Amino acid sequence: MTITLERLATTATTATTATVGDLMQRPELQITDDIMADTAMDILLSSGADHLLVRDEGGRCAGLLTRLHLAPFQARSWYTERTPVRDILHDRAPFATADMPAALAAAAMRSRGLDAWPVVDHDGRAIGLLTA
Repeated sequence: MTITLERLATTATTATTATVGDLMQRPELQITDDIMADTAMDILLSSGADHLLVRDEGGRCAGLLTRLHLAPFQARSWYTERTPVRDILHDRAPFATADMPAALAAAAMRSRGLDAWPVVDHDGRAIGLLTA
């Protein structure tokens, strides 16, 4: 049985004990922030995913890139071939941590309007993804 964040937020007893680490999924698709917009779009479209985790040159989580963020680049011009992902607006920190209470994470995601939120370790490296 999968417990969604919304259901967790309404279940008081579970919400007080569950953490983000209990609910997160392993991040399947990760790219570096120096990849060009057209390549990121190809990865996103060919995978069928809705988002990509973005890492900086040090391997730390730089944010989350969604199809909506890449929508302006669908025209495929010279601009998309020369625009690195780091220059595109994508959801950035703060990120969730594995020890964060799940109810707090659910409230934060609702208030920020997020469908997915990267989970990072104490060094800032992505260890999971929390989805609504």
